[in-house]
Amino acid sequence: MTTATARTATGPQSSGGPRSTTGRRLLALGRAEGTLLLRNRTALFTALLLPLLLIGGLKSVLDQQAETNPGLDVDSLLVNGAVGMVLAFVVYYNLTAAYVARRGELVLKRLRTGEARDIEILAGTAVPSVGLALLMCLVVAVGGAVALDLRAPVNPLLMAAGLVLAIGTLMALAAVSSAFTKTVESAGITTMPVLLLSQFGSGLFVPLEVMPDGMADVCRLLPTTPAFQLIRLGWFGTDGSAAATGFAGTWATAAPHLVTGTVWLALAAWGAVHYFRWEPRR
Repeated sequence: MTTATARTATGPQSSGGPRSTTGRRLLALGRAEGTLLLRNRTALFTALLLPLLLIGGLKSVLDQQAETNPGLDVDSLLVNGAVGMVLAFVVYYNLTAAYVARRGELVLKRLRTGEARDIEILAGTAVPSVGLALLMCLVVAVGGAVALDLRAPVNPLLMAAGLVLAIGTLMALAAVSSAFTKTVESAGITTMPVLLLSQFGSGLFVPLEVMPDGMADVCRLLPTTPAFQLIRLGWFGTDGSAAATGFAGTWATAAPHLVTGTVWLALAAWGAVHYFRWEPRR
């Protein structure tokens, strides 16, 4: 088993060509991966249509929960849940399948013989998935704000922090999951635990405020919950358990989520470094 140990880039290119930089390498890897993504109809369906189809089911589930829980803000939960599902499927699931496919094609192994460092290879492969996820989140946010007449975000910086934590954690979890995934076809099975936990345990399909207190406390400790709660808190000024007042108040309420989310990001990154496989098992 190989590990994703950090490596330094090799020497500079010849004076006749452009100087290779981290940015150039990331763009080149991202462009190549984006081309492969556009050619893969299954991956495009999973990334573009599946989250949108699930939003319809999410709306009906939230409407049913609102009947037994008066005061439940269905509109804000719908938008936050849609953003969470986009991140889970487009970043986590799609990237897990991409890592497995490139490993099976020996692309990752060949890239390691060049000047790109390990972290650049992993990040470059993730560029199209992350870019597409952010674009879809923007569409969902703008469409939801216009259609549902939602207010402006209370704390945009907190929303950005939640997005960064969510994307970073899901990227690292995708690298870990790919180590236990032999084929692209089996990615639907190996990614299921994280997808189910993110949908039903992180407040997307079942809001934390309608859960029993003990169950909600446990769910707040799941890997993706803190990031999704930060996004919700930054936009709507509440995480379901407490309502914050103003810009400063949201930071105080967000402190536990920031700590828990950072711990999970570090653990997921550690797992990616130690368990990621660069070539198929022999």
